[in-house]
Amino acid sequence: MQPERKEEILRQKYAEVTPILDERGRRLWAAAEAKALGHGGPSLIARATGLSRSTIHAGMRELAAGSADVPPGRARRPGAGRKRLTDRQPGLLGALDALVEPTSRGDPQSPLRWSCKSTRSLAGQLQQQGFEIGRQKVAELLHQLGYSLQSNRKTREGKQHADRNCQFEYMAAYVGAFQSQGQPVTSVDTKKKELLGDFKNGGREWRPKGQPTPVRVHDFPDPQLGKGVPYGVYDLAANEAWVSVGTDHDTAEFAGETLRRWWRHLGQPRYSKATDLLITADGGGSNGSRNRLWKVVLQRLADETRLRISVCHLPPGTSKWNKIEHRVFSPITGNWRGQPLLSAAMMVQLIAATQTTTGLKVRAELDTNLYPTGIQVSDAQFTAILLQPAFFHGEWNYTIFPRKLQH
Repeated sequence: MQPERKEEILRQKYAEVTPILDERGRRLWAAAEAKALGHGGPSLIARATGLSRSTIHAGMRELAAGSADVPPGRARRPGAGRKRLTDRQPGLLGALDALVEPTSRGDPQSPLRWSCKSTRSLAGQLQQQGFEIGRQKVAELLHQLGYSLQSNRKTREGKQHADRNCQFEYMAAYVGAFQSQGQPVTSVDTKKKELLGDFKNGGREWRPKGQPTPVRVHDFPDPQLGKGVPYGVYDLAANEAWVSVGTDHDTAEFAGETLRRWWRHLGQPRYSKATDLLITADGGGSNGSRNRLWKVVLQRLADETRLRISVCHLPPGTSKWNKIEHRVFSPITGNWRGQPLLSAAMMVQLIAATQTTTGLKVRAELDTNLYPTGIQVSDAQFTAILLQPAFFHGEWNYTIFPRKLQH
């Protein structure tokens, strides 16, 4: 048989047995075939399989020794094979750990402390220290050291108020009492202002391959379009929200107008016999607990609707716990991900199209009114408000009575 034909047959045989053999099995198979071929066998096997002649001769020695020097379950005898990189370079792991975590180990002035910690940069720094290593091996060693790629996580809430938990318990009891009596309970807040125009919006959307939506390179506000300001009112019991998209400033007047529109279009039809309204809100912003104009606006709303309006503010540092944040604003953000908000009208449409598996319904409307900032509330105006602070933290919990009902 021609040598070329023999080589082709051996190549086919090796391809068939390779998937089911480990390193040792392949070595011994090649050695057995080479021994059977006789003179020139190792060279022919090496060409057919790609194994080195030294590997084949090692297999032949194992066969001659009866494999006594290789314990069962091992592919090599103890001590054989290439030494681990960390064994050949004893200080490698410590040097890598010092670069990644310089505040606890190594030089606090490490150049990587406040700069890029990519595997390529780390490999370069280690090579400058005399180590032989590539970026892929750096990644493997980082996992071995217990590191992983992580992003920042918002968990620190700042200084915690001593009565934070008590305030949440008070709010829960108040909300339960209102809902048991069939009175409306709402959560209100302003969503993040959004640039209007062909600006990049976070997230991705399905589009034809290679045809991403072109947007501007820089996020400088368009003087004609400005920003969209969404303010929402969320009905906890009905799982229904009203969102006004303003084009001016986020003020207490804007918040009050949104509440007025919610009551006219959604609240009053649903709660036609209501005598009270409970609003849960953050402690700052246009509906903040220290905002005097907010209370003036609520007095006007109480006079118009003839409702007793009670307000419970979330304690400091807990705005992310506001119901409207994760039940309404989060789904809205997901609904327009990757979609430039080209106009306020488009923003309204995307908000109104928001749905969730829990049955959330959102009504949205554009509010083009002007809401100037810097409006001052005089002491006389503030004193005229029929405001009754609660016995517990009256600055957070209070009720405003309609003046038309007073005798």
